[in-house]
Amino acid sequence: MSALAEPVATPPAVDELVVVDDLKVHFPIKRGIVLDRTIGYVYAVDGVSLTVRRGETYGLVGESGCGKSTLGRAMLRLEALTAGSVIFDGVDLASMSGEPLRRMRRRMQMVFQDPLSSLDPRQSVESLLVEGLRAHGLDRGKESTAKRLRELMSAVGLPVSGLRKYPHEFSGGQRQRIGVARALTVEPDLIVADEPVSALDVSVQAQVINLLEDLQEEFGLTYLVIAHDLAVVRHISDRVGVMYLGGIVEEAASDDLYASPLHPYTRALLSAVPVPDPVLEDQRERILLTGDLPSPAAPPSGCRFHTRCPWRQPTRCDDERPALRTVSSSAISVEHRVACHWAEDILSGRLQPHSVSAELVELDEGISPDVGFAGPASVTEILNG
Repeated sequence: MSALAEPVATPPAVDELVVVDDLKVHFPIKRGIVLDRTIGYVYAVDGVSLTVRRGETYGLVGESGCGKSTLGRAMLRLEALTAGSVIFDGVDLASMSGEPLRRMRRRMQMVFQDPLSSLDPRQSVESLLVEGLRAHGLDRGKESTAKRLRELMSAVGLPVSGLRKYPHEFSGGQRQRIGVARALTVEPDLIVADEPVSALDVSVQAQVINLLEDLQEEFGLTYLVIAHDLAVVRHISDRVGVMYLGGIVEEAASDDLYASPLHPYTRALLSAVPVPDPVLEDQRERILLTGDLPSPAAPPSGCRFHTRCPWRQPTRCDDERPALRTVSSSAISVEHRVACHWAEDILSGRLQPHSVSAELVELDEGISPDVGFAGPASVTEILNG
């Protein structure tokens, strides 16, 4: 059998397009000039399991450094997997390499956070779009390609005359539309949108979000949207996953998550979202977290949020990492999952929040904050992912 033979596809369960199981992405920390030695790891993604259903929008939220972007890139095999599996439409991407993986990537595309840096400034828009068609053998002649390019420009709301222009001649919102058009060029099933509107003005954000929704309805796309803005995620997502320090701490349908957040971290995030009503804004509870996000090179033992959690208890929190599970409550949907030992007690009010003192998590002996990171991504990309 040829080494480049594609794996045999197995039927996917129900309507699941992507199934991620216990995914881990660890970047080595190395020291030495002549002989590099690994002295530790950055646990950017550590044991994530989730599913993305065909035709839905899955929102991924969390603060900078929690591993959102690294997870999105790993799902497309743009980062090497340390462990775990990514099943895309019945095929395990972790076992693929070379030409079969390149062909599979036609069905998985990405829209990057900064459209200017992700577009080659030396190429015209036409050249950028045609490049993808040719790479996957979809350039079937001059007339056919020209028609496809006109359709793409029309789909993203840009004039056909823009094909002759270069990226620097467009505004930020227009460049992001070009990024979306480039992703659509090869007719993908899944698009991972990494902070697609964070660098845009509010009015332009609304235009791009509406564009993504219209394109999803027209082409039957599936989205994984990575964002900081909880209002954006609520508007566009069917289901939402909340990440903290390399793991999913809560997952639910969008409306359920915002109506009944169960994890203390999710509660803190939602309490920081401003409400456009001064009376309600003054009356509602604000949860202020103490300290910064711990280093992904030395994550806390047990529950990774316990060093900042207002509901921390003396048992289990410090030494037992909670699994993502459903809660025992008839008021909560069975699809609402949370990684917290005390979710039922917090929900019922039996546990009340308390003050938290900042806690220092020491790095392993021999690891210095000044040590350079070696791996497939930059330090900024690892820590801001």
